[in-house]
Amino acid sequence: MSDEELDEIRQRKLAAIRNQALDEQAQEQASAEAQAQKEAILRQILTPEARSRLTNIRMVRPQLAEQVEMQLIQLAGAGRLRARVTDQQLKALLQQLQGKERERKISFR
Repeated sequence: MSDEELDEIRQRKLAAIRNQALDEQAQEQASAEAQAQKEAILRQILTPEARSRLTNIRMVRPQLAEQVEMQLIQLAGAGRLRARVTDQQLKALLQQLQGKERERKISFR
């Protein structure tokens, strides 16, 4: 291989790496924007106490918190939430979800 061929290969690899970095940066930015939009919606539909409870749940059980957030956002999008969700309403929703999880437990005898 000549030096020109090696330089050309290096340039192509460098361009591929740059494109990959730009794609990753664009994905991160889109993800951050989506997260900010989700948080803005939750700020509108939850009372401060309910938001605080959801934040605490997110620290312990992130998947459950994500599930609750998506359910609340879907309800708000469908227009089924008439007022802000209070802490008591959030507790009731969490109990419903946890009740479903408990039903799935398997016991061996």
